[in-house]
Amino acid sequence: MQLKILSLSGEIFSSKTVESATVMTTSWEITILDEHTPLLSSVKPSTMYIIYTDESWKTKRDDFAIWTWVVEVSNNSAKIMTDMLVDIEDLDTERAERARQEAIKLMEKYRDSKNKVDMDKYIEAEDMLLRSIAQLKLSELR
Repeated sequence: MQLKILSLSGEIFSSKTVESATVMTTSWEITILDEHTPLLSSVKPSTMYIIYTDESWKTKRDDFAIWTWVVEVSNNSAKIMTDMLVDIEDLDTERAERARQEAIKLMEKYRDSKNKVDMDKYIEAEDMLLRSIAQLKLSELR
């Protein structure tokens, strides 16, 4: 099966020898295999893993933290559009933990404010929290 992971900045991952890709959708976790039923679904912030054959024909597994957007499966290929994909090899756990703590502080600040809550800022802080949690879950796989 062919798999491409794309972001607004371009292609992040591509392989024509993917055995499976497991990702969390907004409904449930799915594993995409050869001849998968056509599908279009939203992706949930989570971890995902891909099992594929590398250039030397060895089976490999790559683990990632992924953010939201969409997965499309059709014609024995899958495309995932996302705005964050962090490889387990590139993960900075300390940075993710700092981002998590900062997001919690910001959310508490906006929630406890006696003034009118700025929902845009609150949602940005919540997004930061979810991104950091996905990365911290990935660190548990090490």
